[in-house]
Amino acid sequence: MLGTLRFAQSTKNEFLNKMKMGIKMALPGFQDLMLPLLKLCLDGKEHNGKELTEKLADQFQLSNEDRELRINNTRQTKFTNTVSWAQSHLKAAKLLKSTGVRSFCITDSGFAIIKQAPDKIDINFLRTLPDYLDALKGLKDNQKVELRQDSISTTPQELMVNGYQQIKENLTDELIQQVKNSSPSFFESIVIDLLLKMGYGGTFEDAGEALGRSGDEGIDGIVKGDRLGFDAIYIQAKRWDNPVGRPEIQKFVGALHGKHAKKGLFITTSRFTADSIDYVKNLDVKVILIDGKMLADLMVDYGLGLTVEKTYNIFRIDTDYFQES
Repeated sequence: MLGTLRFAQSTKNEFLNKMKMGIKMALPGFQDLMLPLLKLCLDGKEHNGKELTEKLADQFQLSNEDRELRINNTRQTKFTNTVSWAQSHLKAAKLLKSTGVRSFCITDSGFAIIKQAPDKIDINFLRTLPDYLDALKGLKDNQKVELRQDSISTTPQELMVNGYQQIKENLTDELIQQVKNSSPSFFESIVIDLLLKMGYGGTFEDAGEALGRSGDEGIDGIVKGDRLGFDAIYIQAKRWDNPVGRPEIQKFVGALHGKHAKKGLFITTSRFTADSIDYVKNLDVKVILIDGKMLADLMVDYGLGLTVEKTYNIFRIDTDYFQES
């Protein structure tokens, strides 16, 4: 293990040597961070981006000024953004894997790559890996994988779209934490506001009154499936940190049967276990599971708890205008 920790120091050493010589260096790029980031996960434990960002900043001996340098006066620092990109590429190559909303760890493939002792991990290196090539195909075909390509193969429009996706990902992380820090009553208000924005329920008062009836045989609330009230959706809302397992879902389904209900919505600020997700697939009632990540995504999509900071218009040539009669 000690040997693996000593290899591939050329990029970092070059960066540090130039700093010692008084040469002003730009922040390391996301490709420069891939190998150091992967090496920090060699202990096999779960890590989060914030923790590893600080460790990488220490490794590259970044000044306080460089650490606090922000993107266009936004809250996110440039270095944090760079680490996020490196992390995204490593996940796409399946060298890292997500273990929670904001946590991840090294994979068996990651350990195998480390044993090869490469001098550097960059885009060209990752393109030799089948999993990464599959991820690139996914990005081209249906945008399921959110990756930024190198500037040579990416159009400005693609860069803006990918940049938006990264901003959204960072927003969802912050939203999840904000929701978790809220009081139980305010969490209920968030659920009400979101459902109303999505077109469910009638008025805020109607939905609020329904959701406020907590502890009713495993049902936290009921909202109308439409504004006329032709159908009802029964809700269970858990502001939890721990994963929601199958037993909790089974209790909720039992409560739905007791109400002769056909639709249920289980919302949590944490996540659902694989067992609980599999359980709802073959039920005679429709149960939708919304975890913390999906809750935050919906809040972003419907603008709940957010304010517009800046709007950009993307123009194209209006060919009809230039048609001469």
